[in-house]
Amino acid sequence: MTSLTWPGAALDRGRLLRLLQEYGVYAALVVLFAVAVGLDSSFLSTGNIRVQLYQVAPTLLVALGMSLVIGTEGIDLSVGATIALAASVVPLYAGYGLFAALAMALLLGAATGAVGGAMVAFARVQPIVATLSLMIGVRGLAEIVNGNSAKPITQSGLLDLGSRTLGGVPDMAWIAGVCALLTGLLVRRTTFGRQLVAIGDNRQASRLSGLPVRRVLITVYVLSGVLAALAGVLIVGHGAEADPANQGLNMELDAITAVVVGGTPLSGGRVRVLGTVAGALFMQLITAVLTQHNVHTSYTQIVEAAIICFAVYASQERGTR
Repeated sequence: MTSLTWPGAALDRGRLLRLLQEYGVYAALVVLFAVAVGLDSSFLSTGNIRVQLYQVAPTLLVALGMSLVIGTEGIDLSVGATIALAASVVPLYAGYGLFAALAMALLLGAATGAVGGAMVAFARVQPIVATLSLMIGVRGLAEIVNGNSAKPITQSGLLDLGSRTLGGVPDMAWIAGVCALLTGLLVRRTTFGRQLVAIGDNRQASRLSGLPVRRVLITVYVLSGVLAALAGVLIVGHGAEADPANQGLNMELDAITAVVVGGTPLSGGRVRVLGTVAGALFMQLITAVLTQHNVHTSYTQIVEAAIICFAVYASQERGTR
């Protein structure tokens, strides 16, 4: 009797975990949105929706890069500092126009990612150690470049980038959406995407089969750095201020949360771009609901920690089956 019951129970539990990982974030997003509207009908107002899109766009950009890195069984803790570094150079080049400021920020983001990727690919430093050291060093560099003080931004091109809308939707959200689409195509439709997933699934086997492991690893960290730098420029444009001491703080944790909640396992070998988008929206919605009902930030962090623990548990439980 017992031998017939337990296998069935294990199967049901495994199927439940699989369903949770595949579709849980979408169901949770719908339920949370319904709760938010039920608690406060003004949540559906155009102004509020626009505010949420402004706030989620930078997080989504960083999370997209993070999902690629995590797909290779890595992690990038330097993205928050990369945002700060991008913010620090914007005032220096803003006088030459939007293109110059954007190009310099993205170049520095790519350089930061390349350093992290090279440490992982060539020196075989653990990703968490390599990017942790970068996080500390790059944050310090950003504050030195900026002179340890916040600087106002007055150039119209940058301010327009952070505040303008198209069809009622912030340009920032359009940019993040296009980046999400391109990231999805990169993962699903290109040889690079398949190599990325294969390396995350089994790096040693990928190396033995002749895949360009080092090149792929460096590329994903470069992409992560570029997307973080782009987020930094958008944050500066939206806030009309460059403040490297505070901008980008804890952004790496927000990005990791969105990726994990979206169903991309920390063990690598899989990238769920649409899930990352849903994960970023879900986490933004939780923050918005709790904030609008005057729940202290400390409790918000506890809720986020609990969600991360559950998402990681579901991922690991599935991986053992």
